[in-house]
Order: sequence, then C-alpha cells, then structure tokens
Amino acid sequence: MKLFMASLATETNSFSPIPTGWSGFKEHLHTKSASQGEAGLYAAAVSRWRTMAEARGWEVAEGLSTYAQPAGPTVRSVYETMRDDILCDLRAAMPVDVVLMSMHGAMIAQGYDDCEGDMMARIREIAGPDVKVGLELDPHCHLTEMMLENATAIICYKEYPHIDVVERAEELFTLCADAAEGKVAPVMRDYDCRMMAMYHTPFEPVRGYVDRMSAIEGTDGILSVSLVHGFPWGDNPRSGTRTLVISDGDAALAARHAEELGRELWEMRGELRRFPSMDEGLDLAEALNAAPIVLADFADNAGGGAPSDSTFVLRAALARGLRDIAFAAFWDPVLVGMCVDAGVGAEMAVRIGGKIGPMSGDPVDLTVTVRAIVENAVQHLGRAEMNMGTCVWLEAEGVHLVVNTRRTQTFHPEAFTNLGIDLSGMKYVVVKSSQHFYDGFAPIAAEVIHLGTPGAITPDFTIVPFTRRDGNYWPKVDNPFARESAAQ
Repeated sequence: MKLFMASLATETNSFSPIPTGWSGFKEHLHTKSASQGEAGLYAAAVSRWRTMAEARGWEVAEGLSTYAQPAGPTVRSVYETMRDDILCDLRAAMPVDVVLMSMHGAMIAQGYDDCEGDMMARIREIAGPDVKVGLELDPHCHLTEMMLENATAIICYKEYPHIDVVERAEELFTLCADAAEGKVAPVMRDYDCRMMAMYHTPFEPVRGYVDRMSAIEGTDGILSVSLVHGFPWGDNPRSGTRTLVISDGDAALAARHAEELGRELWEMRGELRRFPSMDEGLDLAEALNAAPIVLADFADNAGGGAPSDSTFVLRAALARGLRDIAFAAFWDPVLVGMCVDAGVGAEMAVRIGGKIGPMSGDPVDLTVTVRAIVENAVQHLGRAEMNMGTCVWLEAEGVHLVVNTRRTQTFHPEAFTNLGIDLSGMKYVVVKSSQHFYDGFAPIAAEVIHLGTPGAITPDFTIVPFTRRDGNYWPKVDNPFARESAAQ
C-alpha cells in the first residue's frame, strides 16, 4: 500500500480586514516534512498518519503542509500556487492507494468559495475513482457537495476546544485503510440543521449530545459521526450546522441517522449557551467573591479572523477602575519592537490596540513599565505547540498586558506564565479567544465567563452580512423549516 498525504489550511472570515497572503502561511507552517517533528495543529495529523502507515509497512509520500492564522480571503495566486504544488507531488507519487488531507473546511480564496471542495475534486481527477481519499476537517467548516462527492470519508474533530485532532486523524486513517483493503465501503450522508450557533463541547447539553454521537459509531453499520458546527463568519452558501454520518455501504441508513441527529440538535436549540453582554459579564465578575475570574473576549479571537487588538474590554476595565487584571494577547509587532529596544524595566508612554480597523475600537494610551520580554514564546492547545513569537509583559498600575508579534488567540495560561505573570495573584484574566482557551484555563479559574463583546466575530448570528448564504436559518428565523415548506 502507498499513502500520499498533505495539509493546506486556514479559516476564512469573509469580513476580516486582514488579507491572507504568503506571509500568513510561511509564518506558522510551510514545509514538506511536517511529519518529521514539526509542531502545530496542522502537523499533528500528518505526523500520526506517517507513524500509522509505516507501522503497516506502507510507503509514504508527503506533500506540502501549511497553515495560516484565520483572516480574510486568501489571495488567489497564493492558494492556486500551494494547491498546484500539492497536486504536482500527488501526480509524481502515483500510483497510490490512499490520499489523506488535513484541511480546515472554511477556506475561501479570491475566486473560490470552496477551496477544500476544489482540492478534493482535483485530487479525485488525478487519483481516479478507486483510490480512497480521506479529509480531516475542523468542525467550523462549510460541508459542501463538492467535498462529499469527491472524498471517500470526511471526519471532523468532535471537541471544541479542538483537543482531539490526533484521535480523529487515527480514525480517518483506519477507515480509509479498511476501505482500501476492501473491509468496508464508506457512504456519507449529511443533514442541514438550518442552525447557526456555537457548540461548546465541555458544557451541557452539547457534551451529552457529542457523547451520544460517539456511542453510535461502530454499531449497526455506522462507521463515523461528525457534527459540523459551521463557521458563521464565512460567506459561503453552505455556512451553517450539519450532521454527517458515514455508514458501511448503506446510504439510507446514513441519511436516517444524520436526520435523526440533526432533529435532536434542533430540539436542543433553546438550551444552547447564551453569552452575557460585555457589561453584564463584567458586572457578574465584579460581584463574584472569587479569583481569578477568566473572561473571554469572544469577538476578538484571532482564531476566527479577528485582529486581536480590540480595546473594548480594556477600556471598560479601566473605566471601572479594575486592578490586578491581566490581558492576552494584543497583536502589535511595532509596539513589541519598541519595547525590545527599550528593554526590561523601561517606562514608556504607549498606544495599545485599536490599530487594524473599526472593529478594533479606539486605541488606549497608557504609561507602562516593561516587566519581561520572551522570544519564541510557546503555548499549547492539547498536544499541539503554538508559537506566539516575541511576547512582552507591560504593566500600568495593576493592569497587566501581554503584547506579541504573531497574531494568535490565547490558548493556555502559558501565554502569561512564560513571562512570569502569576495568575493566582490576579482577580481577573481576560483572554482573546472564543473557546479554545477553556481546556487550559478552566482548571485554574474560579469562574469562566464568555463575554458577548463587540468586535470582528461578535456572537450575534442574526446580523452577519451574508451575500452568498440565504437568511433562512435559526436564530435569524424562528422556524426555517416552516419557511422552507411554505416556499415549496
């Protein structure tokens, strides 16, 4: 047996002011040897696939693995060059038995609404009808017809935060290997839930739902079940929640289970988590007699394409006179460079945030002391290493700020502790993240509060200015199924 594998990933926020070009991909991961020890979320799958293939005595051909921090649409020539590089290596590797791809699922480039579907179609054209093509996706994807028509099997991570990338990679490898050996005949069917929501898997009712999904797998001919959360800030006709079921050769069985799971999720919609406004959340935090309180600046999550330099929470905290409060991470390479030049101990008048666009708010002027500087700082999401670049700890009278050079969300307390910030001494910890922070911060938090902040990915799905996707989804419409029936 012979395996070809590669990875091309980014999550596109169609409304982000930041274009995704060459620097975005080359800053984080851009190599044809990612499986040989590279760190990061999109090296994890290919690393595991190589180990599993070689354990079976398979030959392995590896193409490009690359990842860019979520932002606006990818420049057309950048996408086409990377895509064609992977396809060229696939042609050179032929004949192969299995092709495995690690992608995001919500990548949009100039001229391409569906980069993953485009990639699957081109891989299928080269590989032919008999090669097994597997695709591992982030659940915040747009599950498109082109992906489904051309892949043998698609599996999404089950957990949010995404701490199960390796486990899902193992499942995809095994499923496609079994298919290549004639042991199973995967058939995929999906169901449109007509919903747009956030599904935080540590909390009920989503925790129980995901556990019930997992329990179905391996029984009565069901090979795999995925919940496609959808990415609400990607302007794609298929943006939204879907259930995906893979059966062993029985399309009707897969379709029935997908619909049953989709209808179960629909019935749960009133129980899904809602987020307090920024002011409501801060009121709650101040009223709690506990510390530290971890506050998520939901809408300034770089992992959703936000700039990671908004000042709404900082400005509100200063207005309330909050002290012993720490923020991470403000993306500002220019300010970091100034602080490095000034050195640890320097006192400086600085301008924080508000630089990238109107969704970043207004800049905040503070006099700060440079407390620490760390180059090549690393934080973790599960087992994946995430580089933050150079980080600086700034303090202004009990207000502590982490500023860094690589735009990234805050995943782990290491974003603070790398610099020597003792979070046990803080009353409040503000993280620029929507949910991936939770696995790392929940164990140290007296309370976790997700703030419905203003910003680039505000969690109000009724106001997303779609041009490619229709408006027939909940919560924008109370009952999209009724509207669809009436239209028919």
